[in-house]
Amino acid sequence: MVLSIIIPVFNEENLIEEILKRVDNAQVLNWEKEIIVVDDGSTDDSKSKIQNLKSKVQNLRIISHKKNLGKGAAIRTALNYVTGDYVLIQDADLEYSPNDFQKLLSPIQKGEAQIVYGSRNLEPAKRGYFLNFWGGKFLTFLTNLLFKTSLTDINTGYKVFKTEILKNLKLESSRFEFCEEVTARALKAGYKIVEVPISYNPRGVREGKKLRPIDGLVGFWAIVRLKFFN
Repeated sequence: MVLSIIIPVFNEENLIEEILKRVDNAQVLNWEKEIIVVDDGSTDDSKSKIQNLKSKVQNLRIISHKKNLGKGAAIRTALNYVTGDYVLIQDADLEYSPNDFQKLLSPIQKGEAQIVYGSRNLEPAKRGYFLNFWGGKFLTFLTNLLFKTSLTDINTGYKVFKTEILKNLKLESSRFEFCEEVTARALKAGYKIVEVPISYNPRGVREGKKLRPIDGLVGFWAIVRLKFFN
C-alpha cells in the first residue's frame, strides 16, 4: 500500500524543513510513502528551503502556485498528482505530529475504515487559541446536528481518505473551509468517518496561526449549504 501525504505550505520558512524531516522519518508499518508539497504562493523563503530538501527526502514531489490560493486549493492541486492508495493531509507547522501516522492508519489496516480523522478532543489535550477551539467545537456540533453523526473534531488537520473517495467528492473549496466541505460531502455520500485520538501542540497567531474569525463563518455556510442546497 502507498500513502500519499499532501502538505500545503504558505509562509512556513521557520518550520517547513523540520516537518518534512519528521514526515520522512515517520514509521508506517508495511506502507510506502510519497510526499507531495504544494507551495501556495509563499512570499518568504519557504520554497527555496523545500527545494533544498529535494535530494534528502524520499519520494518528494514539489508543486508551486504562483499566488496564494488557500489550503483547499492546494489540496485540490495535489490530488492531480497523487498515486497512493490513501491520502493523508499534513499541515506544514508542528501542531500535528507525524508520530501519529500509525494511529491514523490502524483502523484502515484492520479493515474498519476508509476515512479516518485524528481527533484532538477524544483524550485530554492542549487547547488551541480560544476562538479557534470554541469555533471548531460549534462547527462540529452543527455537523453532528445536521448529519446525525457523533464526531468530535471536524476541523482537525489530520484526515486520511481512500484516494478514490476523496477524488470523487468533487471538492470546490479553496481555503480553510476545506474541512467543513470534505466532511459534509463525505457524510452526505454515506461514508463513515472513524476518529482516533492524536497529540496536539497548538500555536497562536503570533507564532503563525492563519485562521481568522471569517474562516469560521465561511465554514458554517459550507455545512449549511451542502446539507440543504447542494
